[in-house]
Amino acid sequence: MQLFTQAKNKLLVLKEKPFKFEKDLQRLFENNLEVITGLKLIKSEFIIKAQRFDSLAYDRDNKSFVIIEYKRERNFSVVDQGVSYLNLMLENKAEFIVEYNESQKENLKRSEVDWSQSKVIFVSPSFTDFQKQASNFKDLPIELWEIKQYEGDTIVVNPVKKSKSAPTIKTIQTASNSELEKISNEVKVYTEDTHLEGKPDYTRELYDTFKQSIFNLDSNIDVRPKKMEIGFTKEGKIFTDICILKSSLKIWINLKRGALDDPKGLARDVSSIGHWGNGDYEIIVGDTKNLEYIMSLVKQAIVV
Repeated sequence: MQLFTQAKNKLLVLKEKPFKFEKDLQRLFENNLEVITGLKLIKSEFIIKAQRFDSLAYDRDNKSFVIIEYKRERNFSVVDQGVSYLNLMLENKAEFIVEYNESQKENLKRSEVDWSQSKVIFVSPSFTDFQKQASNFKDLPIELWEIKQYEGDTIVVNPVKKSKSAPTIKTIQTASNSELEKISNEVKVYTEDTHLEGKPDYTRELYDTFKQSIFNLDSNIDVRPKKMEIGFTKEGKIFTDICILKSSLKIWINLKRGALDDPKGLARDVSSIGHWGNGDYEIIVGDTKNLEYIMSLVKQAIVV
Protein backbone atom coordinates (compact mmCIF):
# COMPACT_ATOMS: atom_id res chain seq x y z
CA MET A 1 0.00 0.00 0.00
CA GLN A 2 1.29 3.44 -0.92
CA LEU A 3 0.37 6.47 1.18
CA PHE A 4 0.48 10.03 -0.07
CA THR A 5 0.07 13.52 1.30
CA GLN A 6 -1.20 16.32 -0.87
CA ALA A 7 0.69 19.59 -1.24
CA LYS A 8 -0.30 22.22 -3.80
CA ASN A 9 -2.30 19.70 -5.79
CA LYS A 10 0.65 17.28 -5.95
CA LEU A 11 0.95 13.92 -4.23
CA LEU A 12 4.04 13.25 -2.15
CA VAL A 13 4.85 9.73 -1.03
CA LEU A 14 4.81 9.18 2.73
CA LYS A 15 7.82 7.12 3.72
CA GLU A 16 7.58 4.41 6.34
CA LYS A 17 9.36 5.07 9.63
CA PRO A 18 10.44 1.69 11.06
CA PHE A 19 10.01 1.18 14.79
CA LYS A 20 13.43 1.49 16.37
CA PHE A 21 12.62 -0.85 19.23
CA GLU A 22 9.96 -3.47 19.84
CA LYS A 23 9.02 -1.56 22.98
CA ASP A 24 8.05 1.46 20.85
CA LEU A 25 5.60 -0.73 18.94
CA GLN A 26 4.20 -2.11 22.19
CA ARG A 27 3.78 1.31 23.76
CA LEU A 28 1.91 2.69 20.75
CA PHE A 29 -0.42 -0.30 20.55
CA GLU A 30 -1.12 -0.48 24.29
CA ASN A 31 -1.80 3.25 24.59
CA ASN A 32 -4.42 2.96 21.84
CA LEU A 33 -5.60 -0.61 22.43
CA GLU A 34 -9.27 0.18 22.93
CA VAL A 35 -9.42 2.46 19.89
CA ILE A 36 -7.69 -0.11 17.66
CA THR A 37 -9.19 -3.39 18.88
CA GLY A 38 -11.98 -2.60 21.35
CA LEU A 39 -10.08 -4.60 23.99
CA LYS A 40 -9.36 -3.46 27.54
CA LEU A 41 -5.74 -3.45 28.68
CA ILE A 42 -5.34 -5.39 31.93
CA LYS A 43 -1.59 -5.64 32.39
CA SER A 44 1.60 -4.79 30.53
CA GLU A 45 4.40 -7.32 30.97
CA PHE A 46 2.26 -9.99 32.65
CA ILE A 47 4.39 -12.81 34.08
CA ILE A 48 3.14 -16.30 34.90
CA LYS A 49 5.20 -19.46 35.48
CA ALA A 50 8.36 -17.59 34.46
CA GLN A 51 6.73 -16.75 31.11
CA ARG A 52 6.28 -13.09 30.21
CA PHE A 53 3.38 -11.93 28.07
CA ASP A 54 3.82 -8.49 26.50
CA SER A 55 0.19 -7.45 27.08
CA LEU A 56 -2.79 -9.03 28.78
CA ALA A 57 -6.14 -7.72 27.57
CA TYR A 58 -9.80 -8.49 28.16
CA ASP A 59 -12.53 -8.78 25.55
CA ARG A 60 -15.69 -7.44 27.21
CA ASP A 61 -17.92 -8.56 24.35
CA ASN A 62 -16.78 -12.19 24.49
CA LYS A 63 -15.93 -12.16 28.24
CA SER A 64 -12.51 -13.62 27.52
CA PHE A 65 -8.81 -12.94 27.97
CA VAL A 66 -6.50 -12.04 25.09
CA ILE A 67 -2.71 -12.34 25.07
CA ILE A 68 -0.89 -9.85 22.83
CA GLU A 69 2.70 -10.25 21.64
CA TYR A 70 4.72 -7.69 19.68
CA LYS A 71 7.36 -8.60 17.11
CA ARG A 72 9.61 -6.20 15.25
CA GLU A 73 11.39 -9.07 13.48
CA ARG A 74 9.72 -11.68 11.30
CA ASN A 75 11.63 -14.88 12.11
CA PHE A 76 9.26 -16.56 14.58
CA SER A 77 6.53 -19.17 14.49
CA VAL A 78 3.14 -17.66 15.22
CA VAL A 79 1.45 -21.05 15.55
CA ASP A 80 3.90 -22.75 17.92
CA GLN A 81 4.21 -19.72 20.18
CA GLY A 82 0.51 -18.90 20.07
CA VAL A 83 -0.59 -22.45 20.91
CA SER A 84 1.93 -22.60 23.77
CA TYR A 85 0.58 -19.34 25.22
CA LEU A 86 -3.02 -20.48 24.96
CA ASN A 87 -2.24 -23.73 26.76
CA LEU A 88 -0.45 -21.84 29.51
CA MET A 89 -3.54 -19.66 29.93
CA LEU A 90 -5.92 -22.61 30.10
CA GLU A 91 -3.72 -24.34 32.68
CA ASN A 92 -3.54 -21.25 34.91
CA LYS A 93 -6.98 -19.68 34.68
CA ALA A 94 -7.06 -18.53 38.30
CA GLU A 95 -3.90 -16.44 37.83
CA PHE A 96 -5.51 -14.46 35.02
CA ILE A 97 -8.61 -13.74 37.10
CA VAL A 98 -6.51 -12.66 40.09
CA GLU A 99 -4.55 -10.26 37.87
CA TYR A 100 -7.78 -8.81 36.48
CA ASN A 101 -9.28 -8.28 39.93
CA GLU A 102 -6.12 -6.75 41.39
CA SER A 103 -5.36 -4.40 38.51
CA GLN A 104 -8.94 -3.37 37.73
CA LYS A 105 -10.23 -3.32 41.31
CA GLU A 106 -13.20 -5.38 40.17
CA ASN A 107 -14.60 -8.74 41.16
CA LEU A 108 -14.46 -10.98 38.09
CA LYS A 109 -15.58 -14.51 38.91
CA ARG A 110 -14.20 -17.58 37.20
CA SER A 111 -17.68 -18.58 36.04
CA GLU A 112 -18.05 -15.21 34.28
CA VAL A 113 -15.14 -15.87 31.90
CA ASP A 114 -15.74 -17.71 28.63
CA TRP A 115 -12.44 -19.54 28.26
CA SER A 116 -13.56 -21.03 24.95
CA GLN A 117 -13.15 -17.53 23.44
CA SER A 118 -9.50 -17.10 24.50
CA LYS A 119 -7.07 -15.99 21.81
CA VAL A 120 -3.59 -14.67 21.04
CA ILE A 121 -2.84 -11.60 18.91
CA PHE A 122 0.57 -11.04 17.31
CA VAL A 123 1.40 -7.46 16.34
CA SER A 124 4.18 -6.65 13.91
CA PRO A 125 5.00 -4.12 11.15
CA SER A 126 4.67 -7.03 8.72
CA PHE A 127 4.35 -10.79 8.55
CA THR A 128 5.83 -13.18 6.02
CA ASP A 129 3.62 -15.11 3.61
CA PHE A 130 4.61 -18.25 5.50
CA GLN A 131 3.41 -16.81 8.82
CA LYS A 132 0.12 -15.75 7.28
CA GLN A 133 -0.39 -19.15 5.68
CA ALA A 134 0.60 -21.01 8.87
CA SER A 135 -2.10 -19.20 10.86
CA ASN A 136 -4.74 -19.38 8.13
CA PHE A 137 -7.05 -21.88 9.85
CA LYS A 138 -10.63 -20.83 10.49
CA ASP A 139 -10.73 -22.38 13.97
CA LEU A 140 -7.24 -21.36 15.15
CA PRO A 141 -7.59 -18.63 17.83
CA ILE A 142 -4.51 -16.72 16.67
CA GLU A 143 -4.75 -13.33 14.95
CA LEU A 144 -2.12 -11.28 13.13
CA TRP A 145 -2.23 -7.47 13.19
CA GLU A 146 0.13 -5.36 11.09
CA ILE A 147 0.89 -1.81 12.20
CA LYS A 148 3.19 0.66 10.48
CA GLN A 149 4.12 4.27 11.10
CA TYR A 150 4.84 6.81 8.39
CA GLU A 151 5.99 10.36 8.08
CA GLY A 152 3.52 12.99 9.19
CA ASP A 153 2.48 11.01 12.30
CA THR A 154 0.46 8.63 10.12
CA ILE A 155 -0.30 5.16 11.48
CA VAL A 156 -1.76 2.31 9.42
CA VAL A 157 -3.31 -0.70 11.16
CA ASN A 158 -4.21 -3.80 9.17
CA PRO A 159 -5.69 -6.92 10.80
CA VAL A 160 -4.73 -9.86 8.58
CA LYS A 161 -7.96 -11.60 7.64
CA LYS A 162 -8.17 -15.33 7.15
CA SER A 163 -9.32 -16.52 3.75
CA LYS A 164 -12.90 -17.63 3.26
CA SER A 165 -11.62 -21.06 2.25
CA ALA A 166 -9.36 -21.42 5.31
CA PRO A 167 -9.23 -25.09 6.43
CA THR A 168 -9.74 -26.44 9.95
CA ILE A 169 -6.77 -27.14 12.23
CA LYS A 170 -7.97 -30.73 12.47
CA THR A 171 -6.31 -31.25 9.09
CA ILE A 172 -2.86 -30.72 10.63
CA GLN A 173 -3.33 -32.38 14.02
CA THR A 174 -1.19 -35.40 14.78
CA ALA A 175 -1.11 -37.81 17.69
CA SER A 176 2.04 -36.11 19.02
CA ASN A 177 0.66 -32.59 18.82
CA SER A 178 -1.10 -32.67 22.19
CA GLU A 179 -1.03 -28.88 22.71
CA LEU A 180 -2.85 -28.19 19.45
CA GLU A 181 -5.34 -30.93 20.20
CA LYS A 182 -6.11 -29.42 23.61
CA ILE A 183 -6.66 -26.00 22.06
CA SER A 184 -9.04 -27.36 19.44
CA ASN A 185 -11.04 -29.11 22.18
CA GLU A 186 -11.24 -26.17 24.60
CA VAL A 187 -11.18 -23.05 22.45
CA LYS A 188 -13.81 -22.33 19.82
CA VAL A 189 -13.44 -19.81 17.01
CA TYR A 190 -16.82 -18.71 15.69
CA THR A 191 -17.40 -17.67 12.09
CA GLU A 192 -20.41 -16.59 10.08
CA ASP A 193 -20.55 -20.14 8.71
CA THR A 194 -20.86 -21.42 12.29
CA HIS A 195 -24.01 -19.35 12.80
CA LEU A 196 -25.43 -20.20 9.36
CA GLU A 197 -24.86 -23.94 9.69
CA GLY A 198 -28.12 -25.88 9.55
CA LYS A 199 -30.21 -22.80 8.81
CA PRO A 200 -32.69 -22.91 5.87
CA ASP A 201 -31.94 -21.05 2.64
CA TYR A 202 -34.59 -18.42 3.40
CA THR A 203 -32.87 -17.42 6.65
CA ARG A 204 -29.46 -17.40 5.01
CA GLU A 205 -30.74 -15.05 2.31
CA LEU A 206 -32.43 -12.87 4.92
CA TYR A 207 -29.15 -12.53 6.83
CA ASP A 208 -27.19 -11.77 3.65
CA THR A 209 -29.68 -9.02 2.76
CA PHE A 210 -29.45 -7.35 6.17
CA LYS A 211 -25.68 -7.81 6.25
CA GLN A 212 -25.25 -6.10 2.88
CA SER A 213 -27.56 -3.28 3.94
CA ILE A 214 -25.43 -2.72 7.05
CA PHE A 215 -22.28 -2.62 4.93
CA ASN A 216 -23.95 0.00 2.75
CA LEU A 217 -24.30 2.32 5.76
CA ASP A 218 -20.57 3.01 5.97
CA SER A 219 -17.38 2.10 4.11
CA ASN A 220 -15.49 1.09 7.25
CA ILE A 221 -17.57 -1.73 8.72
CA ASP A 222 -16.26 -5.13 9.75
CA VAL A 223 -17.83 -8.38 11.00
CA ARG A 224 -16.99 -9.92 14.37
CA PRO A 225 -18.67 -13.32 14.88
CA LYS A 226 -19.13 -14.21 18.55
CA LYS A 227 -20.53 -17.19 20.42
CA MET A 228 -24.23 -16.35 20.28
CA GLU A 229 -24.41 -13.58 17.69
CA ILE A 230 -22.54 -11.76 14.94
CA GLY A 231 -21.30 -8.27 15.75
CA PHE A 232 -20.83 -5.47 13.24
CA THR A 233 -18.12 -2.97 14.11
CA LYS A 234 -16.81 0.40 13.09
CA GLU A 235 -13.42 1.48 14.41
CA GLY A 236 -13.41 -1.48 16.78
CA LYS A 237 -16.79 -0.71 18.37
CA ILE A 238 -19.81 -2.99 17.90
CA PHE A 239 -22.83 -0.90 16.91
CA THR A 240 -25.24 -3.75 16.11
CA ASP A 241 -25.50 -7.52 16.56
CA ILE A 242 -27.47 -10.16 14.69
CA CYS A 243 -28.46 -13.55 16.06
CA ILE A 244 -29.51 -15.96 13.31
CA LEU A 245 -32.53 -17.96 14.40
CA LYS A 246 -34.18 -20.77 12.46
CA SER A 247 -36.64 -18.61 10.54
CA SER A 248 -35.83 -15.05 11.63
CA LEU A 249 -33.12 -12.68 12.80
CA LYS A 250 -32.79 -11.03 16.18
CA ILE A 251 -31.08 -7.64 15.90
CA TRP A 252 -29.72 -5.52 18.73
CA ILE A 253 -28.88 -1.82 18.41
CA ASN A 254 -26.07 -0.63 20.64
CA LEU A 255 -27.71 2.44 22.16
CA LYS A 256 -28.76 3.12 25.73
CA ARG A 257 -32.41 3.30 26.67
CA GLY A 258 -33.93 6.60 25.54
CA ALA A 259 -31.23 7.28 22.93
CA LEU A 260 -32.99 5.70 19.93
CA ASP A 261 -35.31 7.75 17.73
CA ASP A 262 -37.87 5.11 16.73
CA PRO A 263 -41.15 6.80 15.73
CA LYS A 264 -42.69 3.50 14.59
CA GLY A 265 -41.87 1.83 17.91
CA LEU A 266 -40.39 -1.16 16.12
CA ALA A 267 -37.54 -1.76 18.59
CA ARG A 268 -38.21 -3.43 21.91
CA ASP A 269 -36.63 -2.07 25.10
CA VAL A 270 -34.61 -4.92 26.65
CA SER A 271 -32.64 -2.79 29.11
CA SER A 272 -34.18 -4.55 32.10
CA ILE A 273 -33.98 -8.14 30.85
CA GLY A 274 -31.11 -10.42 29.96
CA HIS A 275 -30.05 -10.54 26.32
CA TRP A 276 -26.98 -11.47 24.29
CA GLY A 277 -26.24 -8.51 22.04
CA ASN A 278 -24.95 -5.03 22.82
CA GLY A 279 -27.36 -2.20 23.53
CA ASP A 280 -30.82 -1.78 25.02
CA TYR A 281 -32.89 -2.23 21.84
CA GLU A 282 -33.95 -5.46 20.12
CA ILE A 283 -35.79 -6.14 16.86
CA ILE A 284 -36.95 -9.51 15.53
CA VAL A 285 -37.39 -9.69 11.76
CA GLY A 286 -38.69 -12.45 9.53
CA ASP A 287 -38.75 -10.54 6.24
CA THR A 288 -37.36 -7.42 4.56
CA LYS A 289 -40.56 -5.35 4.78
CA ASN A 290 -39.06 -2.79 7.18
CA LEU A 291 -35.46 -3.14 6.00
CA GLU A 292 -34.91 0.51 5.09
CA TYR A 293 -36.47 1.77 8.31
CA ILE A 294 -34.45 -0.67 10.44
CA MET A 295 -31.26 0.51 8.76
CA SER A 296 -32.18 4.08 9.77
CA LEU A 297 -32.29 2.84 13.37
CA VAL A 298 -29.00 0.95 13.11
CA LYS A 299 -27.29 3.98 11.56
CA GLN A 300 -28.02 5.98 14.70
CA ALA A 301 -25.67 3.69 16.64
CA ILE A 302 -22.86 4.23 14.11
CA VAL A 303 -22.76 8.00 14.41
CA VAL A 304 -22.73 8.05 18.24
